[in-house]
Amino acid sequence: MKVEELTAKILNDYPNMDNYQLAIAIATRCDELENGAVSKLNVNTHNIKSEDLALMEIAEGLVVVKGFLDKVK
Repeated sequence: MKVEELTAKILNDYPNMDNYQLAIAIATRCDELENGAVSKLNVNTHNIKSEDLALMEIAEGLVVVKGFLDKVK
């Protein structure tokens, strides 16, 4: 899935989140990944940038960045 599609999916799933909050959530997860956290995706992560991994994990609902990703239904 393209970055634009993943971003749209996240913003649709989390209506209380805006683009800036999403950027902070991605940066937070990206920092975790770059500091040794293991990706929760079942893909080969050697050729994927940490920013893309973070976006994919958030879009799939595999990680929750506390304070930003509380799903509202």
